Amino acid sequence: MARNVFDVVVVGGSYAGLSAALALGRALRKVLIVDAGKPCNRFAPHSQNFLTHDGSVPAEIAALGRTQVLAYPTVHLIEGVVETVEKVDGVFKGKLEGGTSFGAKKVIFATGIKDEMPKIPGFKEAWGKSIIHCPYCHGYEFNGQETGILANGENAMHYAQILYNWTPWLSVLTNGEFSFTSEQKDRLVKRKVEVLDKKIQSISQEEGVVTRVEFIDGSSKNLNVIYSKPVYKQHCSIPMQLGCELTEMGLLKVDAIQKTNVSGVYACGDNSSPMRAVSQAVSSGTVAGAACNNDLTFEEY
Repeated sequence: MARNVFDVVVVGGSYAGLSAALALGRALRKVLIVDAGKPCNRFAPHSQNFLTHDGSVPAEIAALGRTQVLAYPTVHLIEGVVETVEKVDGVFKGKLEGGTSFGAKKVIFATGIKDEMPKIPGFKEAWGKSIIHCPYCHGYEFNGQETGILANGENAMHYAQILYNWTPWLSVLTNGEFSFTSEQKDRLVKRKVEVLDKKIQSISQEEGVVTRVEFIDGSSKNLNVIYSKPVYKQHCSIPMQLGCELTEMGLLKVDAIQKTNVSGVYACGDNSSPMRAVSQAVSSGTVAGAACNNDLTFEEY
């Protein structure tokens, strides 16, 4: 086999990609991982709710995973960005930024998604530290504290219902006119959830720790944590260029074993699941790697 021709190329070498490569390396497959080194949770100081790694630093989990995966002699890693991938006569041919080319029988995209931060001063600085999206990942650490929900309508109601189990001190920040139904308003009033339906001027924070929210009318609200779910998009457009379909949520559409609608293309991790957690990424990567190896085996036998 030529030097730059692999059984599988894994685009993205964070938790999902490493997990997929681990399954394939153990199956003696020649694998290339291409990773840009920018995992989505790089802003978070700790990773919670991941058995055996609860409270670990995300970068340390990834570094350990990389060491373990690269111990398999058929697995290789290049730090870089995949620029193009096309399918030619049943083989995937790709190129990295800088010109390095590769060929592969299968491709696994573990490319994640990209959050688009709202243009509110202070938001970006606190993102992943005290402005967070998932109570299962970080809620325990902020339980019983003054909590803001930067959302509106159904999204705000969903957060309020879930978070009430962690803390009764909830305030909804609609950042403008609220869009609740009469029934939703009544439920919020019943639970004594404060609704602040005014534009946000800025978020005060100290080294990523939220202290208060300033509104354009001059008022403010002291808070310890804010939950928010920013708009996101696919971090990599190559799957769509290959013909991969997206769900209504903008995620890559996969079946139960992480196959996309394009033969030979698989996806795992945040790019194809709304459950943004390290444990989910690892699980989906294992499934993708095993499914990919099974398909290779059936084609070769």
